[in-house]
Amino acid sequence: MIVGVVGKPNVGKSTFFAAATLKDVPIADYPFTTIQPNVGVAYLRTKCVCKELGVTDKPRNSTCADGIRLIPVKLVDVAGLVEGASQGRGLGNQFLDEVSRADALIHVVDASGSTDAEGRKAAMGSHDPAGDIEMVEREFDLWIYGLIMKDWERASHVPDQTGGKLVEHLATRLSGLSVSLEDVEQVVLTVGLKAERPAAWSSDQLLELASGIRKLTKPSLIAANKADLPAAERYVEGLKATGRRVVPCASEAELLLRRATERGMVRYTPGDSKFEVLEPARLSPAQSGALEMVEERVMRVYGRTGVQEAIDQAFFGLLQAIVVYPVEDENKFSDKAGQVLPDAYVMRGGSTALDLARTVHTDLAEGFLYGVDAKTGKRLASDHRLANGDVVRIVSSKATKKA
Repeated sequence: MIVGVVGKPNVGKSTFFAAATLKDVPIADYPFTTIQPNVGVAYLRTKCVCKELGVTDKPRNSTCADGIRLIPVKLVDVAGLVEGASQGRGLGNQFLDEVSRADALIHVVDASGSTDAEGRKAAMGSHDPAGDIEMVEREFDLWIYGLIMKDWERASHVPDQTGGKLVEHLATRLSGLSVSLEDVEQVVLTVGLKAERPAAWSSDQLLELASGIRKLTKPSLIAANKADLPAAERYVEGLKATGRRVVPCASEAELLLRRATERGMVRYTPGDSKFEVLEPARLSPAQSGALEMVEERVMRVYGRTGVQEAIDQAFFGLLQAIVVYPVEDENKFSDKAGQVLPDAYVMRGGSTALDLARTVHTDLAEGFLYGVDAKTGKRLASDHRLANGDVVRIVSSKATKKA
């Protein structure tokens, strides 16, 4: 699963991405800082099952700190989107091509209202970010609409009494967006369109279809960035009032804390509600002042910086992801070498025991016999749906070097 970081230019997308991944990316106070898409590794935060099982784990593909498991996930930060992007304005075509790879979107907006519609600096509090959300979503919808309209005249007039051919056509046309046949069928039904009479669909209905496909296949949340600036509070509350999933964020504060942690200045785990300054005497006045500002303007107001929360909500909330721990010894919760809970896999909600086998190693899936729930000892069939926090042994007729 991949989560895309999107938004108009100059709202702090690259800072959010850098804070989440600690990857050096161009960060500047002007539009279109990001020209090429940045792909990096962030971490999903979850409660590890080690505490529940009463064991000391030894992670291999992730880390565990005092019962908090941090598991690598992929983020992509793409160029900012401006009005007219669906027609190729700005870096629109590149943006939309790159964002098509994402399974869900973190939409970063400037909650301080200090950038105008084009991403240029403006007086703080002068621009309502709600309009930016509508613009980005509208451009995305228009882009999907444009894909639908290619060959539409021909496809919509092909005799088809059941509508099956038309749905297949749309699924094929939108396959680059990871849109499935079932997705198209669901949206057509939700919108109330008659698939057997596509020639009668109006432009407004087709645009509604495009919007429905975006919402279903690219679910999003709002990262209300720069939430620590003076004018942000009223805009954050306004965004929440729309009923959207909104996470107040202070990306610069998160980036500061993560870099300070790397240098041994503070103790901080991403997503924590507090941090500890390890050696205050080592800090310069400027460093002390910056950390005090993070404490006063961010932690005391919002409880956390919001960056980690946005990532967690994107995977667990939007994508309904689960974390599963594969083991080779269900009694010791370990691999063959005796390492306890060595791996933690992030999987789509609804994944089965066979999906886990396939994720660990194709050989395990090809020779799948059954799974074992390490917590209960029960056998699991191939179609058994896994739950968050499951610890599972896969029994297969094909041995592998990896579990």
